[in-house]
Amino acid sequence: MLKIGVLGAGHLGKIHLDCIKQIKEYDLVGFYDPIEETARQVEAEMNVKCFDSIDSLIDAVDVVDIVTPTIRHFECALRALQKRRHVFIEKPIVATPEEANELKKLADEAGVKVQVGHVERFNPAFIAAGPFIGEPLFIEAHRLAQFNPRGTDVPVVLDLMVHDLDILLSIVKSRVSHISASGVSIVSPTPDITNVRIEFGNGAVANLTASRLSMKNMRKTRIFQKDAYITIDFLNKKAEIFRIHDGVDDSNPLSINLTLADGKEKQITFEIPEIQPINAIKTELESFYGAIVHNTTPTVSIDDGINVLQLAYRILDAVGESSAKVKK
Repeated sequence: MLKIGVLGAGHLGKIHLDCIKQIKEYDLVGFYDPIEETARQVEAEMNVKCFDSIDSLIDAVDVVDIVTPTIRHFECALRALQKRRHVFIEKPIVATPEEANELKKLADEAGVKVQVGHVERFNPAFIAAGPFIGEPLFIEAHRLAQFNPRGTDVPVVLDLMVHDLDILLSIVKSRVSHISASGVSIVSPTPDITNVRIEFGNGAVANLTASRLSMKNMRKTRIFQKDAYITIDFLNKKAEIFRIHDGVDDSNPLSINLTLADGKEKQITFEIPEIQPINAIKTELESFYGAIVHNTTPTVSIDDGINVLQLAYRILDAVGESSAKVKK
């Protein structure tokens, strides 16, 4: 059993506390939150010990779960790594690539595990669709959210789009060759809506849109590859698979038969993979325990978190260049 503590007891922090209480492999020692009123309320509500400082919590545990605002990630992780604690850190890993590289260096020196909370990797719809994903040629993702002031301390690329960037980099095994992007700030100082086109060296192309000013929430991704079309609804936890086969098999009542211009016959089949009812946050925390005790690479490693952050900053740079051209 590993002793674990949580830094941050806001909305997401409380969810983490609740999930950890359900994982028998962890001993939830307590949490720390700088807002005293919040800390006392959560302590009473969840019956979990509230520590009076970051360092006192870190000293009492083996694993530190960082669920603070992004701008506090680096400071918290720095202290934990300096004391050789394993670190689970919410997305994005930190606020800047420079901070991320420093954490990587410290983690390597400390010889501890670091996992980044890109929770969509553990979404049951993505897990169900995984066996059908081969070599994507075109990916389209929409991540739209109704306005919530929580998260507006960073651009929407770092707040929302990072989820889809992590999914994208996990399924396209090729370097990014070109980025073009645009974004606008509506209610916050940084872009609230961003669209990006990402081209890869192997010819794959992705078109991603993120907005925190939508009338409704949407988290959908469409993946096109040779002989298959895959849709993943991360919000409603659904997946659909359309596949194209040579020839015709009339035994499948849900299939569609096609005759191409050259006379070749094709058949489109439709499949809904079974979705397992799992809690994605609980599952990612369980996976981190496994990585620690079995000395394996975390599912979402510190390198994965750094790669996503670096790509996010390339997108932000492209948005800035686009904005400058518009102003001219």
